[in-house]
Amino acid sequence: MSSVRSSTGTRRVSEAQIDVVMEACRALVGIAAASVAEVDDHVTLPQLRVLIMISTQGPLNIAAIAAGLKVNPSNASRACDRLVRAGLLDRQESPADRRNSTLSLTDRGTEIVQAITDRRREAIEQALRAIDPAQRNHVVSAFEHFTEAAGESAEHLQFTVLWPGNA
Repeated sequence: MSSVRSSTGTRRVSEAQIDVVMEACRALVGIAAASVAEVDDHVTLPQLRVLIMISTQGPLNIAAIAAGLKVNPSNASRACDRLVRAGLLDRQESPADRRNSTLSLTDRGTEIVQAITDRRREAIEQALRAIDPAQRNHVVSAFEHFTEAAGESAEHLQFTVLWPGNA
């Protein structure tokens, strides 16, 4: 079993440990992708990121969406245009500046985000039930430690990894 030097140089991490975490990540991404496909197979993952951002932060303009997604404003604008046409977002032009519009979820957009969240929670619950109850708390604790070590806050994770929080 080989090891990898951490950025601090003081702790070693084995390739096997990295592989296990990579497998867990693939399982979680699989749950994320399946939840979207089960609810609405027309919403892409980048579009879902927009829906989740607006769901968790409230109405936003294109500049804020682009900044949050770390994409070019034109890419964010195209994704939002598709979501408006699909009836998932509502665009309100600013009376002061018609070039600046605010996007908010429609009732249908809210329903989709909630349905996807519900599917993910069900899939996670099913996976956790398959783990021996004595080990379940260890798994959850390990995820908490990993999240902290990765430097991700719950708020940041809500939209960067396509995972709505408990909001």
